[in-house]
Amino acid sequence: MDPFNLPTAVDGGVMKMGDGIAYAGGPRGKLDVYVQQNPKGNAPVVMFIYGGGWSRGERWEYDFVGRAFASRGFVTVIADYRLVPEVTYPAFLYDIAVAAKWVEDNIATFGGNPDKLFLAGHSAGAYNAVMLGLDPTFLREAGSTLKVRGIAGLAGPYDFYPFEFNEVREAFGYAPNPEGTQPVRLVTPAAPPMFLAAGNLDLIVKTDNTTALAAKLRENNVPVDERYYDGIGHMEIVTALGAMLRWRAPVLDDVVNFFSSLGALDA
Repeated sequence: MDPFNLPTAVDGGVMKMGDGIAYAGGPRGKLDVYVQQNPKGNAPVVMFIYGGGWSRGERWEYDFVGRAFASRGFVTVIADYRLVPEVTYPAFLYDIAVAAKWVEDNIATFGGNPDKLFLAGHSAGAYNAVMLGLDPTFLREAGSTLKVRGIAGLAGPYDFYPFEFNEVREAFGYAPNPEGTQPVRLVTPAAPPMFLAAGNLDLIVKTDNTTALAAKLRENNVPVDERYYDGIGHMEIVTALGAMLRWRAPVLDDVVNFFSSLGALDA
């Protein structure tokens, strides 16, 4: 991701106000916070959760994403979380929930409004974001009372049982109730509104995942905005968030517009 994080390739007018803040113990329990320069306060908050098959990824690789959302007026949080093989499902979800608890307790210091929390994620990170929205257990056990106002899932796996690939089996193969790990099995009318998108050239996560989850949300009368981008593959949908490749697809505009429709940027 280095080319996307060069100073000439990221959005300006943004500062990294928090760098490597501890939200939990251990080397993976850290997060970064991005804000607009001269923040006005009471801004909406986006927690962006990166992917990597639950086995890789670093928050610094997504600096361009933090700056992209911050440039649009969101206080943006990107947290590391523990990965396979150190942990398996559901530990990485509890880590994200603990990071959300940190947001609830501390984000006002950075000008963010914890009552306007939105989640966004890519690939495995989209799974993590959606699961936090569908299963209130994770936030509750982290001691958080936050309400997730909306979720943006980009190229996420939401319907992948039985577990076909080794990467997935290593992360989920020990779950006592494998079907209970699947977002499509957990949708209820209480689910938060979702923006679900994928690229039609994605060869890593089948677009059927997006289609299936969107259909389940509609069955339960949950607002959903379902998008498919022409000529976009698995990684391009997240790199298109950044300033350098934003011309490839209007992913950032579409996500921000969706969150705005839910009152994110209302005064």
